[in-house]
Amino acid sequence: MHALLFACLSFIDLSGFLIQAQTIRNPVRDSAIIQHRQIRLVRSPSMAKQFPNRRTAIISYPLISGLTPRALRRVHSLLSFKNIFDYSLAEYRNDAWLSEFTYVVNHNGHHLLDLTFTPSGMAAYPDEQSKHFLIDIRTGGIVTAEHAFQADKLAELAALVDSRLQAEIEQLKKDNAASKDIDPSQQASVNDAYSVLKFEIKELNDFSVSQKGITFLYDAGFPHVIKALEPEGRYFFPYALLKPYIKAEGPLAQFIHQGLE
Repeated sequence: MHALLFACLSFIDLSGFLIQAQTIRNPVRDSAIIQHRQIRLVRSPSMAKQFPNRRTAIISYPLISGLTPRALRRVHSLLSFKNIFDYSLAEYRNDAWLSEFTYVVNHNGHHLLDLTFTPSGMAAYPDEQSKHFLIDIRTGGIVTAEHAFQADKLAELAALVDSRLQAEIEQLKKDNAASKDIDPSQQASVNDAYSVLKFEIKELNDFSVSQKGITFLYDAGFPHVIKALEPEGRYFFPYALLKPYIKAEGPLAQFIHQGLE
């Protein structure tokens, strides 16, 4: 039974994992068809024997369809399981770390598919990662700052987001100073880590969309020992505020034109 399940998982992995091979000839629809699937990943016998409490992991993933053939092929490549975190299902099967692999559909409409994938597990301590994708389903490609915002205003936009990051850092410093759970030496270490944080143009490529606006995402990358003290790294701006920065012919212009700002 375990061998049969592994064979099925291997097939899913090799075939792209997240893509259902169903296409459409009519490219007019503005959203993808998404079906939720969940499987139980069974550890290899050697891993199960070494870690008896971690014999299985739960994998949740979306089966995506309803795209044109060209777009579906590109999404297939982009969201292949190995491409998300550079770790295949077979590798997870032979590693006891993973407990659960989940996803969230942040937005599916306006020709944009916004997904976040999160694996969580346990090694020396509990940990989780996340990877975000914003896809133009008309092309199957990733939406970047270059596609969405005016090139001559990227520096100004990055500075706007950075002002929110710096304000969050200042509040964190105040909260940390007032906390009895943080000793002075740790506080000094955390403040040093804060001092090098800056939201720059390259960070503009990672943003999530919704009906109401855009959330820019920022990963401070703190080590586990001070991870709980890092900035949340989520900075929301309504479309009305971002209107001067949004490219007129880009994928976000529709939110302005439709009066959704």
